[in-house]
Amino acid sequence: MKFIGAHVSAAGGVELAIERAAALGANALALFTKNQRQWQAPALTSQTIRAFHDACVRFGFQAEQILPHDSYLINLGHPEPEGLAKSREAFLDELQRCEQLGLCYLNFHPGSHLGKIPEAVSLKLVSESINWALEQTQGVTAVIENTAGQGTNLGWSFEHLATIIDGVEDKARIGVCLDTCHAFAAGYDLRTHDGCEQVFAEFERRVGFQYLKGMHLNGAKSSFGSRVDRHHSLQQGNLGEAVFHYIMADSRFDRIPLILETVEPEIWADEIAWLRSLAAD
Repeated sequence: MKFIGAHVSAAGGVELAIERAAALGANALALFTKNQRQWQAPALTSQTIRAFHDACVRFGFQAEQILPHDSYLINLGHPEPEGLAKSREAFLDELQRCEQLGLCYLNFHPGSHLGKIPEAVSLKLVSESINWALEQTQGVTAVIENTAGQGTNLGWSFEHLATIIDGVEDKARIGVCLDTCHAFAAGYDLRTHDGCEQVFAEFERRVGFQYLKGMHLNGAKSSFGSRVDRHHSLQQGNLGEAVFHYIMADSRFDRIPLILETVEPEIWADEIAWLRSLAAD
């Protein structure tokens, strides 16, 4: 079974994200459990947690269908001690919020070396940051998102993802979320069926499908190999449709959240229905 959904708003309460996803005809969703552009947020109340659990039951969502995303401010490979410590504390808080809500994943961007330390050193800091946070939590898998490689961002190559995973002590609690737009912009050519075969074979060799815990399904306004992160609707832009046909037809992508972050929320229901039609072909 394919879990298909979108990154929906949690404005007014995290429980409302569940209702919004269901209204799209989705059986998966992503959300922020706090304001993604602020360091601090009020703690989750017992009432909020109960309302979230009740909404999941009411609309038929299990933890494996939900892929929460952490704050955009967090940089687990930060080159400066103060920035690194602040990011680690914020990441721990995000994991704890997922733990409180009974969720099993936390999707995150690995971070950036900011041009101040070698890439390899920053990647090692990411692994150490994950270890530090996982030791203080339980039940939640840290899910690294591949990036487009814009600026000094880490995580754009499968080698980067493999290096981070290699440095994580608890392999049962580390995973990957592949973003189709980011992969395309980073130089992984997904425009044809044969291209998809090659890219996902390389992912299997370098990382391993056992670590794939979710995907972001996005078209690309950016050009191939540009290292520019610009999403588009699924059936528009430079990426094309082949990769979505490929994913929907392949059982390796079953039972993980497949999440839209496309640029027209008003057509998310249509895009979800289109993807589901491909899965039925």
